Amino acid sequence: MVEGGIAKADKTEFTECWRTTWKTPYIMRLALSAGIGGLLFGYDTGVISGALLFIKEDFDEVDKKTWLQSTIVSMAVAGAIVGAAVGGWINDRFGRRMSILIADVLFLIGAIVMAFAPAPWVIIVGRIFVGFGVGMASMTSPLYISEASPARIRGALVSTNGLLITGGQFFSYLINLAFVHTPGTWRWMLGVAGVPAIVQFVLMLSLPESPRWLYRKDRVAESRAILERIYPEDEVEAEMEALKESVEAEKADEAIIGDSFGAKLKGAFSNPVVRRGLAAGVTVQVAQQFVGINTVMYYSPSIVQFAGYASNSTAMALSLITSGLNAIGSIVSMMFVDRYGRRKLMIISMFGIISCLIILATVFSQAAIHAPKIDVLESTTFSSNATCPAFAPLATPNAPPSGWNCMKCLKSECGFCASGVQPYAPGACVVLSDDMKATCHSKGRTYFKDGCPSKFGFLAIVFLGLYIVVYAPGMGTVPWIVNSEIYPLRYRGLGGGIAAVSNWVSNLIVSESFLSLTHALGSSGTFLLFAGFSTIGLFFIWLLVPETKGLQFEEVEKLLEAGYKPSLLRRRKNKAKDVDTA
Repeated sequence: MVEGGIAKADKTEFTECWRTTWKTPYIMRLALSAGIGGLLFGYDTGVISGALLFIKEDFDEVDKKTWLQSTIVSMAVAGAIVGAAVGGWINDRFGRRMSILIADVLFLIGAIVMAFAPAPWVIIVGRIFVGFGVGMASMTSPLYISEASPARIRGALVSTNGLLITGGQFFSYLINLAFVHTPGTWRWMLGVAGVPAIVQFVLMLSLPESPRWLYRKDRVAESRAILERIYPEDEVEAEMEALKESVEAEKADEAIIGDSFGAKLKGAFSNPVVRRGLAAGVTVQVAQQFVGINTVMYYSPSIVQFAGYASNSTAMALSLITSGLNAIGSIVSMMFVDRYGRRKLMIISMFGIISCLIILATVFSQAAIHAPKIDVLESTTFSSNATCPAFAPLATPNAPPSGWNCMKCLKSECGFCASGVQPYAPGACVVLSDDMKATCHSKGRTYFKDGCPSKFGFLAIVFLGLYIVVYAPGMGTVPWIVNSEIYPLRYRGLGGGIAAVSNWVSNLIVSESFLSLTHALGSSGTFLLFAGFSTIGLFFIWLLVPETKGLQFEEVEKLLEAGYKPSLLRRRKNKAKDVDTA
């Protein structure tokens, strides 16, 4: 129950989830079927990181234009903003199940368009369709699972959606590696997404609507029938009574405010419970993106190349490790989210994220400072017309020492052909072209265009992995859990939609700007900037987000009615009252 704004929830463990679903497998069937939306979400956000490497090889304009690369990546995010916004309305009007079915159709259309794309702009169109599906799935899948789950294991079951998101990202890297040497590489990578969309569509046709949505639509008998398959017999009546109380209160509210979208939006912002829920829900969604996670997932192979690993296959193989760690972290979240709580997991996660980002910024800074020097003789005699145009004036006999290194060469939009004797020895700064890359390789040397050979490269991979490890159990899955349970039933679709839109808008800003930021600030400055954003996010999570573990939806409403303040601020307020009383 809730007293004075403090949630008193029973401790539940991960084993309780498995015990319950073992006795009632129907619950897990609902969760996993809806969770395929999370798998598609993860696959379509992760697959582009590897596909982009090969799209650049097939289309010269993509390789030469950073903004076009960012657009191909971020148009799915732009589509997701629209999908999440419209998805909130569809959820409330037509139900959670119908929203998932529509998302599957959009996934399938996008996958087909991308697989047969003859030009970059067609890939962008396909990415927009996929984005519509991702946006709808991102808010609908956890909402459906949440409303079809007993409160005591709700967090663990909604975490299955997070697990399937990270599992989808891991699966996308496996697919990327599988098609590296197959003709039509990126077309297969992007087209495979159509398969799980078809599977989920077929599964969802045999599953019911959310019992809470059905009750809200006065389909009480159907709602009871589903609850009887989810809850033990002795708990069904209590759940029905709680639903009745909640729905009656909302209908009374609706009679005053109205039922149109505009009226509902106005009612949401005039309702203190919904406002406080949105403050918490939007905070965790924005913070989730501004820690920089999706730059890691979208551009993971590119980041690995920034760290000094030039091979596409090597970059994707190392990225597979980070994606695998993300999936493992989601399992950890399932184990602890109902035991230790949502708020605590997020705060611990944010401290770890900030630490890893600061260390990554330091590692990339040292890698840039200690990048291999440019050998003037090598650069001028490598082959005819090979010298980097920006370096050529510094390579004349009377020119002063240049002080150039590999990083300076790459920032001048040239390529670096590493020494054939020792990888960290001075090398040649040459023209950036496929012909020059082939010439460098023909001499048994490695050609770099995104990052430089570095003794610090392995440290970047290690702390990138640690960053994923501390992110996934907390900030990876918990924001979606919080948003699936923090809004009153009448506003759940709308509130979830607003929070999901805030997530995708933040995602768009971060993913669209990442490559430009790395070009302007360097990898080091970019990671340091994310550390600053993460610190701000940590403060607002501490200030605004209450603990909701183990609470019935109605108890969460009562918690928000009372208003939430962190224990530190409550203690200060109580001390001030004591002083006044004295």
